[in-house]
Amino acid sequence: MNEEFTEYSDKKEKVATVFYIILVAAWLVTIAGSIWTIADILNPTGKLEAFLNINLGYQIAIIGGILAGLFFLLVFFIGFYKRGIKTILKILYKKRELEEKYKNRIDVQIAAAGFLISLIVVIVGLGIALLWDTFSGTDEAIFSFTTLILVFPNGVLVLFAGLGLFLIIGIIIFIIYFIRNGYYLVLKIFGILEKEE
Repeated sequence: MNEEFTEYSDKKEKVATVFYIILVAAWLVTIAGSIWTIADILNPTGKLEAFLNINLGYQIAIIGGILAGLFFLLVFFIGFYKRGIKTILKILYKKRELEEKYKNRIDVQIAAAGFLISLIVVIVGLGIALLWDTFSGTDEAIFSFTTLILVFPNGVLVLFAGLGLFLIIGIIIFIIYFIRNGYYLVLKIFGILEKEE
């Protein structure tokens, strides 16, 4: 892909690129949702009719302003492409070495693996519970998707979609980071505890 990323395989670069593209999409959806929410606050109904009733010059200027903002964001995200990919690669694929005394200790490996699996199960369980409550539509649900659609205006829904996309990407990156680096964090805790004894 690029000489800056020679220490990473093509597969890792593609994964980082996909994450970067999804993050850019999340930014665009969040910005669009924010603008739409502000428009909903200023004028809750009749925005399209008001737009169609104004002078053609103003319509062209509004569309041009929206396109200028979109292309500015596009240039901004293209400019940060290399830095963004590099940062994602560093977060996801940081190389770590085990201390020699922990490499073949079965007790440390079992404790670390158990801790990591337990945390992942908690995160997945909470995710399933929230999704179940969101889409089940029952009265005892903490958060109902149908109520959300009926109560909030479209701009807020788009804003929530963008923020939800950020949340999902953040959780996925955290889980991948934790799977790859959590073992080393647990080993670091073991090392600290052993030194205190």
